Amino acid sequence: MTRTNRQHLIVGFTFIAPNFIAFLIFVAGPVVAGLVLSFTEWDLLSSPQWVGISNYVTLLTRDNLFWTSLWNTVYYALLTVPVGIVVSLGLALLMNLGLRGTRIYRTLFFIPVVASTIAVALAWKWFYNGEFGVLNWITSWFGIPPQNWITDSRWAMPAVALTVIWKSMGYNMVIFLAGLQDVPQSLHEAAAIDGANSWQRFWSITLPLLSPHLFFVLVISLIGAFQAFDIVYVMTGGGPGNATRVYNYYIWENAFKFFKMGYASAMAYILFVLIFVITLVQVRYLGRRTYYELG
Repeated sequence: MTRTNRQHLIVGFTFIAPNFIAFLIFVAGPVVAGLVLSFTEWDLLSSPQWVGISNYVTLLTRDNLFWTSLWNTVYYALLTVPVGIVVSLGLALLMNLGLRGTRIYRTLFFIPVVASTIAVALAWKWFYNGEFGVLNWITSWFGIPPQNWITDSRWAMPAVALTVIWKSMGYNMVIFLAGLQDVPQSLHEAAAIDGANSWQRFWSITLPLLSPHLFFVLVISLIGAFQAFDIVYVMTGGGPGNATRVYNYYIWENAFKFFKMGYASAMAYILFVLIFVITLVQVRYLGRRTYYELG
């Protein structure tokens, strides 16, 4: 290696050193520490005690709340992801029509994305209030009796899901809108000349060309759904009963309410494996199919 190349190498390492050191301290370090803690029993007050795989065995075989929280998370994902994608895509299609005032509507739809999650959760909690909430006032116009939307186990999870869909639809809408604006108009014009109606053009032209954007939104939406916490924490606190106790909320309870840090770390790594496997399956099958169809 020449002296000039050595100098360039030193300069390069000097520039990346701050980010690399920050990565080791704030990312890699905690990840390794969390993995080690998952094999211990630690209450923050005493020294960690090594228990091996005991935390994992207890979670998978003796903790019913683990399975309840996991099912609640899957249920939450099934409510938020498909509906959120359909709503966001519908909004993007409307925004792509070039109607008057489109820029204003885009801004209005995107405001919930940048709004504080806590503020959004508090506002919707008031909206759902069983005694003086706006939703019961609206439903009363149609003769529907008042409901306890977030204190009734039947409605609590759908109510939380609706809040999340409303907050995130603007972000997904922007992604879909970017994809729609890349669809060549000449393809629609040619299909229209051949006699294809609007639905046929959407199904045969627009949707296939949007497949990379659909794939991206699906992946990030599922990852976000399995990491749900803040909305649930503010709106329902995991209740009523265990109706909205999602996986991340149960991790928080074990770590900061019951001070079972090792147990919570084991839960966090099980969640990591679940998200990794789900994402890998999507990339391996849906991603490959998406780019195969485009190619």
